[in-house]
Amino acid sequence: MSTDDADDLIFKALGHRIRRRMLDVLKAGPATTGALCAAFPELDRCTVMQHLGVLEEAGLVVAERRGRERWNHLDALPVHAIHERWIGPYAAYAVSMLSRLKQEMERSE
Repeated sequence: MSTDDADDLIFKALGHRIRRRMLDVLKAGPATTGALCAAFPELDRCTVMQHLGVLEEAGLVVAERRGRERWNHLDALPVHAIHERWIGPYAAYAVSMLSRLKQEMERSE
């Protein structure tokens, strides 16, 4: 799978508010699928599993079977990769532009 394809999966996964909320829950620590269902009472178990499937496909969640339980773990490395490729460079560019603007404003005073 190409980097662009992997990025598409990550952005798709992050594009839904329920999946972002699930990642917020998992940021505190691993959770069973049952615990995630309890955290999202507005969703049925099948819908929670579908969202987890999208998160797994994007590499944002890793599932571990322990007996009858399925533990879901956050894998933040894909988010870090997105940050390194997209957010960091654009933020640096924005800071650079603001710095130049400030210098120009100070010169014109």
